Amino acid sequence: MSIGFQEILLIAIFVLLLFGAKRIPELARAFGRAIFEFNKAKQTLQQESREFMNAAEDVGKAQDAKSAAPAAEAKPADTPEK
Repeated sequence: MSIGFQEILLIAIFVLLLFGAKRIPELARAFGRAIFEFNKAKQTLQQESREFMNAAEDVGKAQDAKSAAPAAEAKPADTPEK
């Protein structure tokens, strides 16, 4: 389902009649700003989620290393060293 030339022309005429020629540039500017702010917020959220995931992975690796260390260091007490 795609929008053809006739549908775009009909929408443009409707917008022109509804808002008038003087308000269209203002609306376009406001729409452009809204899109810019949306993309900026989206990038911020993506960056924060990446940082959160990296921090969670670091904590998981540290916990794995901490739990594996005592098992590797444990030696039987009755085994004589050579």
